[in-house]
Amino acid sequence: MTAGTSARVGTWTVLTERTSATFTVRNFGFRVVHGSIPVSLGSVRVSADGVTAVEAALDLDGIDTGNTKRDADLRKPGLLAIDAQPVLTFTADRVEGGPDEWSVHGALGARGESCPLTVTGTGPVDNGDGSWRVVAGAVFDRRAIGLRAPRFLIGREITIALDVVLTPPG
Repeated sequence: MTAGTSARVGTWTVLTERTSATFTVRNFGFRVVHGSIPVSLGSVRVSADGVTAVEAALDLDGIDTGNTKRDADLRKPGLLAIDAQPVLTFTADRVEGGPDEWSVHGALGARGESCPLTVTGTGPVDNGDGSWRVVAGAVFDRRAIGLRAPRFLIGREITIALDVVLTPPG
C-alpha cells in the first residue's frame, strides 16, 4: 500500500491475531536480545490518491524477551514505565515510494515521549483470502523516547520488525 496503490479506498484494519511485532537490541555490548510485543490495533487509511494515514498501537504489557526477570525490569519507571504507560503508538500521515518498496514517515510514542520514526517496507502481497500482507521495519535510538540506561546494559539502537496482515474496508 504505497502512495500510488490500487488498494480499495477506505480504512484497512490490522488483523492483530495474524500480525507480529518483534524487536532486537544489544545488551552488555555484545549479546543480542530478541523480543516480541503484541499488536493491539492498527489501521491504514487509503484515499483515491493512495495511503493517507497509518496508525498502530502495541501492548507493552505483553512484552516478552524470553527472560521473566528482564521483562519485569523493563516494566520499571526508569525504563519503559509499562504500568503507567502500557502502549507504544505509531501515527503517520506521509507515505513515499513505489508499488513494491515504500517509507512511512510518522511519530513513535512511548513513556509520554514522542520521536520521529520512518518505517520502510515491501508489499502489499495479496494473501488470496481478501487480506493483504505487508512486511516492514524500522530502527530508532531508544534515548529519543526517554529510555535512559547505561549503554552497556541496553544498546542505543532498537530494531523493530513488523509482519502485518490487513483486511479491506467494508
